[in-house]
Amino acid sequence: MVKKSSENQVVKNYKKNGVVAAVVIAVAALGVWGVSALNSDKTVSVASVIEEVSADAAHAANMRIAVIRMDAIQNGATALKDLRAQKEKYENELREELTRDQKALEKEKVEIEKSQDVLSREALQRRVVDYQNKVTKLQRDLTERAQSIEMSYQKALADMQTKHLDPIIEGVIAKKKLSLVIDGRMARIGADTENLDITDEVIKALDKKVSKVKMETPKGF
Repeated sequence: MVKKSSENQVVKNYKKNGVVAAVVIAVAALGVWGVSALNSDKTVSVASVIEEVSADAAHAANMRIAVIRMDAIQNGATALKDLRAQKEKYENELREELTRDQKALEKEKVEIEKSQDVLSREALQRRVVDYQNKVTKLQRDLTERAQSIEMSYQKALADMQTKHLDPIIEGVIAKKKLSLVIDGRMARIGADTENLDITDEVIKALDKKVSKVKMETPKGF
C-alpha cells in the first residue's frame, strides 16, 4: 500500500489538469506595417521622389460614386444566411460531443480519486497519466475540428464571392457606369444621397442568382 502523502501528491498533480472548455475558433488575419530607420545622412526631398507622379486626377463632376455595405450583404443575403446556419450546425454538434466527453472524463476523475486509497503508487500514476493523455487528445481533436469548420466556412465564403457576388457587383458598376464604389462601413454620408447606396440592389440580385451554397464537410464530421 502506498503512503498517504505520496497518494495525495499524485492526486494533487492530477487535479491541476482540468477538462477542456468549449471554444469555437474563429480565424482572423491582422496586417502589420513595419517601418525601420535608415542609417544614412543623405536626405531626399518629397519633390524629387514624386517627379514621375502624374498630375492627372479625376474630376468630381465627371465621377459617379456609390457605396456598398458588405456587412449588410453578409447578414441579409439568403445564401450567406444559410451558409452561417450550416457552420452553426457543425459547431453545435462539436459542443454536444464536448459535453458528452466532459461527462465521461469527470466520471473517470471521480473514480481515480476514489481509488487512491487502494491502488499502489505506480498504478495510480498510470491511471493519472492515462487520464491526462485523454484530456490532451480531446483538446487536440477539438482544436483541429473547430479549425476545420472555420476553414470550410471561409472557403465557401470565398467561392460565393468569386462565383456570385463579385460578378453581380461588377455588373451593377457597369450598368450604373460607376467610377468608384466605396465600402459603406467607412463612408460618412451626408444629405442629398439618393441612389448612392447600392447594397439593397446587390442583395436582391444575389438572392435571384443563388439561394444556397453548400459548405464542404469539415474534417472529423
